[in-house]
Amino acid sequence: MIFNNINKNVNGSLDVVIGIAASGNTPYVIGGLKKARENNIITGSISCNSESLISKEADYPIELIVGPEFLTGSTRMKAGTSQKLVLNMISTSVMIKLGRIYGNKMIDMQLSNKKLVQRGVEMIVEELHIDEKMALELLKKHKSVRAVLLAENKNLEI
Repeated sequence: MIFNNINKNVNGSLDVVIGIAASGNTPYVIGGLKKARENNIITGSISCNSESLISKEADYPIELIVGPEFLTGSTRMKAGTSQKLVLNMISTSVMIKLGRIYGNKMIDMQLSNKKLVQRGVEMIVEELHIDEKMALELLKKHKSVRAVLLAENKNLEI
């Protein structure tokens, strides 16, 4: 079952499977990393114990030694927070490497709600020096911030 979950989401040789377990000993995560490595998929792990089992199964282990939780058994405090920070750093780095940013702005975001549409409009206003109404019209026409910037600013290098 674990490999079916991985296999349906891994699309190519550039994909990486990252196993996450605060203890570093969760059998499901260990099994997933083993299967991924058996299938020549690059693996990483994020745990909060040194020399954990998932670290031994990962090509690129990350061990966050945060010490015991204030509330015993509540891994969502220090362990969960530290793992979330690392995941944010990884995903941000990936977006930068994939060229999904322009300057310090994520221009390839999915415009899936009003807040993100407004953020896109603001990026367009700032970059093209136009009013919000025109920026929204362009965004509706082109369907993405990147497409608007490329269509409306011929000197732009994205």
